[in-house]
Amino acid sequence: MSEQAVDKVESKLEKLDLEKENPEEPIANTEGADADGEKKKKKKKKHHKKKKEINDIAKFYPEGVYPEGEWQDYTGSEENLKRSTDEEKRYLDNQQNNKWNDFRKAAEIHRRVRKYAKKTIQPGMTMIQVCETIENAVRTFCGTEDSLKSGMGFPCGVSLNNCAAHYTPNAGDKTVLDYNDVMKVDFGVHVNGNIIDCAFTHTFNPRYDPLLEAVREATNAGINAAGIDARLTDIGEAVEEVMESHEVELDGHTYTVKCIRNLNGHNIAPFRIHGGVSIPIVKNGDNTKLEEGQTIAIETFGSTGKGYVDYSGGEVSHYMKNSNPPPNAPVRLSSARHLLQVIDKNFGTIPFCRRYLDRIGEEKYLLALRQLVKVGLVTEHPPLFDTRGSYTAQFEHTILLHPTRKEVVSRGDDY
Repeated sequence: MSEQAVDKVESKLEKLDLEKENPEEPIANTEGADADGEKKKKKKKKHHKKKKEINDIAKFYPEGVYPEGEWQDYTGSEENLKRSTDEEKRYLDNQQNNKWNDFRKAAEIHRRVRKYAKKTIQPGMTMIQVCETIENAVRTFCGTEDSLKSGMGFPCGVSLNNCAAHYTPNAGDKTVLDYNDVMKVDFGVHVNGNIIDCAFTHTFNPRYDPLLEAVREATNAGINAAGIDARLTDIGEAVEEVMESHEVELDGHTYTVKCIRNLNGHNIAPFRIHGGVSIPIVKNGDNTKLEEGQTIAIETFGSTGKGYVDYSGGEVSHYMKNSNPPPNAPVRLSSARHLLQVIDKNFGTIPFCRRYLDRIGEEKYLLALRQLVKVGLVTEHPPLFDTRGSYTAQFEHTILLHPTRKEVVSRGDDY
């Protein structure tokens, strides 16, 4: 017998052995024949392909009208109490329906993506895989690759443990998500520049549940205190009172949960994640009042550390074109001028990260990026850390201050 013929015989025998171990069609059971003598046969199992969970969000809302968020009445002054029934205020509110609908579309995408992420993300994934799971889902739900029309409102932050904010992995980052990590998942979605800023903390080990509960409750206290004519210091005081009433026991030590006092909420402007107003999470004496029509992010951070973050040497990943750049900034490198055009075309003033530049095919851009930062045309936002060994948590929602009532537009069943 030739060598080729032997190989064929051995191959057939291997196939028969595999079929015995994993038969595609089980042998029919002949013991249960019916009265007509027909043998009952087990039906071959049909393997249905799992339906894709992610589609353009417009397919689910063919009329283009997206779900409203959670409504809350304003409190405080007599004028605020009457807002919900004021016909003039209702008329003013209706004039901005298109803008509100953009926010609601972005919020619905955020809800669906975070539900998908919580089910999908597991220990052992790299941080790049975690971010791309979220970012690719956002882009798919948005239904466009035009990142200025809709897409990520800012890079997906996945800050771990004592890192509270502004960490997203750069290319080559080999960090792996661990069962004992405390991960802040902070990502934005925008539609026509109307940005939803919403965050949660994701853990696998239940020992961190009290920390998460403290920050979640403090966020809700801030939301309840926010509204037209609410003073910023009063919002901060409400958050601080709830946050620091909680204690967490870890490894035999009891910690008071502290507000990270130099991290704040903020207002949101079109295509600008930070609109210029900072909303404190501690009492700070700022009597500035929130105003009708503002979009605000109530964002709170709790920590088992000192309650203060700084830049401790982590690699920078977050960047944003300066919306108020210095006039006549000198850009000497041709590569920097090219990169500025790329940023304008793809991001505008929407924050971006180095992975986003990689994704659109830019190469060897670090020197150019550094020059744009140096002359003030682009700002960089390094990761922020509390004390080593501490744990930080974050929750955040976007609130629309309608003329009639406030809408917690990013609220979902999860938080």
